[in-house]
Amino acid sequence: MADNETGEGKKKKSGGMVMTIIGLAVLTLVGVGGGWAVGNMVAPNIRSAAEAEQAKEAEAKKKAEGGLPKIASEANNIVLLDPVTSNLAYPSENWIRLEVALMFNGPPDVKVAEDIHQDILAYVRTVSLQQIEGPRGFQYLKDDIQERVDLRSQGRVSKVMFRTFVIE
Repeated sequence: MADNETGEGKKKKSGGMVMTIIGLAVLTLVGVGGGWAVGNMVAPNIRSAAEAEQAKEAEAKKKAEGGLPKIASEANNIVLLDPVTSNLAYPSENWIRLEVALMFNGPPDVKVAEDIHQDILAYVRTVSLQQIEGPRGFQYLKDDIQERVDLRSQGRVSKVMFRTFVIE
């Protein structure tokens, strides 16, 4: 009797092992099929993003080779000044960063542009945070800088364009 009991126990163990292997195989096939399906749904998006990136690079190369002029160039009388970064007068631990472009009436003058850049930097160092808070303060800042540019350029600069304005 003892032999019969152990023989039946071995059959049950091997039958359980076979069912476990079959279950794992089925789960593996379901996982592979699901991965394939998701991959087919996502792959076209990845391909289109790569194609869009290649198109942007080709367009940038075309512009560099003589396509459309850049926004800040001498061809359209716009000069992009170097960023102005300085601390404010009060509180002195706050910093300001401005990027400004100048539109000249005629051909751009680099010397005048550099003088204007230094003048804007000197002015920004005298401004307090309370003076430029809010939309009205920003408008006053723009008006003051436009006035300084008009004085420095003697009317050769028609417009001052703010590209960035950050206070930290």
